Amino acid sequence: MKDNHNRNITYLRISVTDRCNLRCVYCMPEEGVDPISHTDLLTFEEIADFVKCSVSMGINKVRLTGGEPLVRKGIVDLVRMIKDIEGIEDLAMTTNGVLLKQFAEPLRQAGLMRINISLDSMDRERFKEITRRDELPAVLEGIDEAVKCGYEKIKLNCVIRKNKDEPDAVSVAEYGKLKGLEVRFIRTMNLVTGEFWPVDGGEGGNCSVCNRIRLSAKGDVLPCLFSDIGFSVRKFGAREAIKMAVESKPAKGTMSRTHEFYNVGG
Repeated sequence: MKDNHNRNITYLRISVTDRCNLRCVYCMPEEGVDPISHTDLLTFEEIADFVKCSVSMGINKVRLTGGEPLVRKGIVDLVRMIKDIEGIEDLAMTTNGVLLKQFAEPLRQAGLMRINISLDSMDRERFKEITRRDELPAVLEGIDEAVKCGYEKIKLNCVIRKNKDEPDAVSVAEYGKLKGLEVRFIRTMNLVTGEFWPVDGGEGGNCSVCNRIRLSAKGDVLPCLFSDIGFSVRKFGAREAIKMAVESKPAKGTMSRTHEFYNVGG
Protein backbone atom coordinates (compact mmCIF):
# COMPACT_ATOMS: atom_id res chain seq x y z
CA MET A 1 0.00 0.00 0.00
CA LYS A 2 1.85 3.06 -1.26
CA ASP A 3 0.96 6.72 -0.91
CA ASN A 4 1.33 9.37 -3.62
CA HIS A 5 4.94 9.95 -2.57
CA ASN A 6 5.94 6.29 -3.06
CA ARG A 7 6.16 5.56 0.66
CA ASN A 8 5.06 2.05 1.60
CA ILE A 9 2.46 2.33 4.39
CA THR A 10 2.87 -0.63 6.75
CA TYR A 11 2.52 0.87 10.24
CA LEU A 12 -0.71 1.58 12.14
CA ARG A 13 -0.82 3.50 15.42
CA ILE A 14 -4.06 3.13 17.39
CA SER A 15 -5.13 5.53 20.13
CA VAL A 16 -7.39 3.39 22.32
CA THR A 17 -8.39 6.22 24.69
CA ASP A 18 -7.94 9.94 25.24
CA ARG A 19 -7.83 9.46 29.03
CA CYS A 20 -4.60 9.55 31.01
CA ASN A 21 -3.53 9.23 34.64
CA LEU A 22 -0.79 11.86 34.23
CA ARG A 23 -1.03 15.53 33.25
CA CYS A 24 2.25 16.13 31.44
CA VAL A 25 2.82 19.82 30.77
CA TYR A 26 3.55 19.28 27.06
CA CYS A 27 0.49 17.12 26.45
CA MET A 28 -2.52 17.91 28.62
CA PRO A 29 -3.85 20.82 30.70
CA GLU A 30 -3.56 20.49 34.48
CA GLU A 31 -7.34 20.23 34.90
CA GLY A 32 -7.55 17.44 32.36
CA VAL A 33 -9.91 17.35 29.39
CA ASP A 34 -13.52 16.41 28.76
CA PRO A 35 -13.20 12.74 27.79
CA ILE A 36 -14.71 11.25 24.66
CA SER A 37 -18.15 9.83 25.47
CA HIS A 38 -18.43 6.07 25.73
CA THR A 39 -20.66 5.88 22.67
CA ASP A 40 -18.15 7.82 20.55
CA LEU A 41 -15.20 5.65 21.59
CA LEU A 42 -14.43 2.75 19.25
CA THR A 43 -15.25 -0.64 20.74
CA PHE A 44 -12.62 -3.38 20.81
CA GLU A 45 -14.59 -5.24 18.15
CA GLU A 46 -14.51 -2.17 15.90
CA ILE A 47 -10.78 -1.77 16.47
CA ALA A 48 -10.09 -5.44 15.74
CA ASP A 49 -12.18 -5.34 12.56
CA PHE A 50 -10.29 -2.22 11.47
CA VAL A 51 -6.95 -3.94 12.08
CA LYS A 52 -8.06 -6.97 10.05
CA CYS A 53 -8.96 -4.69 7.15
CA SER A 54 -5.73 -2.70 7.42
CA VAL A 55 -3.66 -5.90 7.43
CA SER A 56 -5.42 -7.06 4.26
CA MET A 57 -4.29 -3.77 2.69
CA GLY A 58 -0.63 -4.05 3.72
CA ILE A 59 -0.29 -3.08 7.39
CA ASN A 60 1.92 -5.47 9.39
CA LYS A 61 2.97 -3.37 12.38
CA VAL A 62 0.58 -2.08 15.07
CA ARG A 63 1.24 0.12 18.09
CA LEU A 64 -1.33 0.85 20.81
CA THR A 65 -1.21 4.32 22.35
CA GLY A 66 -3.48 6.78 24.15
CA GLY A 67 -3.83 8.96 26.14
CA GLU A 68 -2.63 6.17 28.36
CA PRO A 69 -3.64 2.77 26.93
CA LEU A 70 -3.45 0.97 30.28
CA VAL A 71 -6.37 2.99 31.67
CA ARG A 72 -8.68 1.51 29.00
CA LYS A 73 -10.64 -1.26 30.69
CA GLY A 74 -9.96 -4.66 29.12
CA ILE A 75 -6.79 -3.58 27.29
CA VAL A 76 -5.27 -7.06 27.71
CA ASP A 77 -8.23 -8.51 25.80
CA LEU A 78 -7.66 -6.06 22.95
CA VAL A 79 -4.00 -7.04 22.73
CA ARG A 80 -5.03 -10.68 22.50
CA MET A 81 -7.60 -9.94 19.80
CA ILE A 82 -5.06 -8.08 17.67
CA LYS A 83 -2.28 -10.63 18.19
CA ASP A 84 -4.61 -13.35 16.87
CA ILE A 85 -5.00 -11.53 13.54
CA GLU A 86 -2.98 -13.27 10.85
CA GLY A 87 -0.42 -10.97 9.26
CA ILE A 88 0.55 -8.97 12.35
CA GLU A 89 4.34 -9.14 12.51
CA ASP A 90 4.92 -6.56 15.23
CA LEU A 91 2.60 -5.56 18.09
CA ALA A 92 3.81 -2.84 20.44
CA MET A 93 2.54 -0.34 22.99
CA THR A 94 3.56 3.07 24.28
CA THR A 95 2.73 3.66 27.95
CA ASN A 96 3.62 6.07 30.73
CA GLY A 97 4.37 3.05 32.91
CA VAL A 98 2.31 4.04 35.96
CA LEU A 99 0.21 0.85 35.78
CA LEU A 100 2.83 -1.31 34.13
CA LYS A 101 3.76 -3.32 37.21
CA GLN A 102 0.21 -4.70 37.17
CA PHE A 103 -0.08 -5.20 33.42
CA ALA A 104 3.40 -6.14 32.14
CA GLU A 105 2.99 -9.91 32.55
CA PRO A 106 -0.66 -10.18 31.35
CA LEU A 107 0.16 -8.08 28.30
CA ARG A 108 3.17 -10.22 27.46
CA GLN A 109 1.13 -13.39 27.83
CA ALA A 110 -1.55 -11.88 25.57
CA GLY A 111 1.03 -11.37 22.83
CA LEU A 112 2.43 -7.87 23.21
CA MET A 113 5.91 -8.00 21.72
CA ARG A 114 7.54 -4.63 22.39
CA ILE A 115 6.94 -1.74 24.73
CA ASN A 116 7.99 1.92 24.90
CA ILE A 117 7.84 3.61 28.30
CA SER A 118 7.79 7.37 28.79
CA LEU A 119 10.39 8.61 31.27
CA ASP A 120 11.35 12.29 31.27
CA SER A 121 13.41 12.55 34.48
CA MET A 122 14.99 10.40 37.16
CA ASP A 123 14.51 13.12 39.77
CA ARG A 124 11.27 12.63 41.68
CA GLU A 125 10.53 16.33 42.09
CA ARG A 126 11.28 17.08 38.45
CA PHE A 127 9.14 14.14 37.39
CA LYS A 128 6.29 15.56 39.48
CA GLU A 129 6.75 19.00 37.90
CA ILE A 130 6.62 17.58 34.38
CA THR A 131 3.75 15.11 34.88
CA ARG A 132 1.93 16.93 37.72
CA ARG A 133 1.77 13.56 39.50
CA ASP A 134 4.12 11.89 42.02
CA GLU A 135 4.39 8.59 40.15
CA LEU A 136 8.10 8.07 39.45
CA PRO A 137 8.42 5.14 41.91
CA ALA A 138 5.48 3.38 40.22
CA VAL A 139 7.00 3.90 36.76
CA LEU A 140 10.37 2.49 37.83
CA GLU A 141 8.67 -0.54 39.37
CA GLY A 142 6.78 -1.00 36.12
CA ILE A 143 9.98 -0.89 34.10
CA ASP A 144 11.58 -3.51 36.35
CA GLU A 145 8.54 -5.75 35.94
CA ALA A 146 8.58 -5.36 32.16
CA VAL A 147 12.27 -6.31 32.05
CA LYS A 148 11.45 -9.51 33.98
CA CYS A 149 8.72 -10.45 31.52
CA GLY A 150 11.04 -10.95 28.57
CA TYR A 151 9.70 -8.49 26.01
CA GLU A 152 11.49 -8.58 22.67
CA LYS A 153 12.49 -4.95 23.16
CA ILE A 154 11.87 -2.24 25.73
CA LYS A 155 12.61 1.39 24.92
CA LEU A 156 12.44 4.53 27.02
CA ASN A 157 10.93 7.69 25.52
CA CYS A 158 12.38 10.89 26.97
CA VAL A 159 10.90 14.25 26.00
CA ILE A 160 13.51 17.01 25.82
CA ARG A 161 13.30 20.77 25.33
CA LYS A 162 16.22 21.18 22.92
CA ASN A 163 18.85 18.44 23.18
CA LYS A 164 19.82 15.27 25.01
CA ASP A 165 22.54 17.04 27.01
CA GLU A 166 19.91 18.49 29.34
CA PRO A 167 20.24 17.21 32.95
CA ASP A 168 16.97 15.25 32.89
CA ALA A 169 17.86 13.60 29.59
CA VAL A 170 21.35 12.71 30.81
CA SER A 171 19.90 11.06 33.92
CA VAL A 172 17.47 9.00 31.83
CA ALA A 173 20.26 8.00 29.45
CA GLU A 174 22.38 6.81 32.37
CA TYR A 175 19.46 4.84 33.78
CA GLY A 176 18.80 3.26 30.39
CA LYS A 177 22.42 2.22 30.08
CA LEU A 178 22.33 0.72 33.56
CA LYS A 179 19.21 -1.29 32.70
CA GLY A 180 20.33 -2.18 29.19
CA LEU A 181 17.44 -0.28 27.61
CA GLU A 182 17.47 1.83 24.46
CA VAL A 183 16.54 5.49 24.97
CA ARG A 184 14.79 7.69 22.39
CA PHE A 185 14.87 11.45 22.78
CA ILE A 186 11.82 13.33 21.53
CA ARG A 187 12.03 17.08 21.28
CA THR A 188 8.92 18.95 22.46
CA MET A 189 6.59 19.45 19.51
CA ASN A 190 3.72 21.86 18.83
CA LEU A 191 0.82 20.74 16.67
CA VAL A 192 -0.67 24.22 16.21
CA THR A 193 2.53 25.91 15.07
CA GLY A 194 3.82 22.88 13.20
CA GLU A 195 7.06 22.58 15.15
CA PHE A 196 8.45 19.04 15.01
CA TRP A 197 11.82 17.36 14.67
CA PRO A 198 13.09 13.84 13.93
CA VAL A 199 13.23 11.60 16.97
CA ASP A 200 16.77 10.94 18.21
CA GLY A 201 16.96 7.15 18.19
CA GLY A 202 13.85 6.58 16.07
CA GLU A 203 12.22 7.33 12.72
CA GLY A 204 9.36 9.50 13.99
CA GLY A 205 9.33 13.03 12.59
CA ASN A 206 11.26 12.05 9.47
CA CYS A 207 8.61 12.75 6.86
CA SER A 208 10.54 11.36 3.90
CA VAL A 209 10.34 7.80 5.26
CA CYS A 210 7.03 8.01 7.15
CA ASN A 211 5.22 4.70 6.77
CA ARG A 212 2.34 5.21 9.22
CA ILE A 213 -1.31 6.04 9.48
CA ARG A 214 -3.21 6.58 12.71
CA LEU A 215 -6.57 5.57 14.12
CA SER A 216 -7.91 8.00 16.71
CA ALA A 217 -9.86 6.92 19.78
CA LYS A 218 -13.12 8.04 18.21
CA GLY A 219 -12.45 6.34 14.89
CA ASP A 220 -10.84 8.84 12.54
CA VAL A 221 -8.10 7.56 10.24
CA LEU A 222 -5.37 10.18 10.14
CA PRO A 223 -2.73 10.30 7.41
CA CYS A 224 -0.45 12.62 9.40
CA LEU A 225 -0.15 13.85 12.97
CA PHE A 226 0.61 17.39 11.75
CA SER A 227 -2.48 17.74 9.60
CA ASP A 228 -6.20 18.33 10.21
CA ILE A 229 -7.19 15.64 7.71
CA GLY A 230 -9.12 12.63 9.01
CA PHE A 231 -11.68 10.13 7.72
CA SER A 232 -14.29 8.52 9.97
CA VAL A 233 -14.37 4.73 10.01
CA ARG A 234 -18.02 4.78 11.05
CA LYS A 235 -18.94 7.10 8.18
CA PHE A 236 -16.87 5.66 5.34
CA GLY A 237 -16.09 2.13 6.51
CA ALA A 238 -12.60 0.88 7.29
CA ARG A 239 -11.36 0.12 3.77
CA GLU A 240 -12.49 3.39 2.24
CA ALA A 241 -11.26 5.46 5.20
CA ILE A 242 -7.83 3.82 4.96
CA LYS A 243 -7.73 4.32 1.20
CA MET A 244 -8.61 8.02 1.51
CA ALA A 245 -6.12 8.56 4.32
CA VAL A 246 -3.27 6.98 2.35
CA GLU A 247 -4.17 8.97 -0.77
CA SER A 248 -4.27 12.18 1.31
CA LYS A 249 -0.98 11.61 3.09
CA PRO A 250 1.09 14.79 2.62
CA ALA A 251 4.75 14.83 1.65
CA LYS A 252 5.47 16.70 4.87
CA GLY A 253 3.57 17.59 8.01
CA THR A 254 2.38 21.15 8.44
CA MET A 255 0.20 21.85 11.50
CA SER A 256 -3.01 20.73 13.18
CA ARG A 257 -5.62 22.81 14.99
CA THR A 258 -8.02 19.91 15.57
CA HIS A 259 -5.82 17.17 17.03
CA GLU A 260 -4.17 16.85 20.43
CA PHE A 261 -1.35 14.51 21.45
CA TYR A 262 -3.56 12.85 24.06
CA ASN A 263 -6.18 11.74 21.52
CA VAL A 264 -4.13 10.84 18.45
CA GLY A 265 -1.29 8.92 20.07
CA GLY A 266 1.62 11.33 19.81
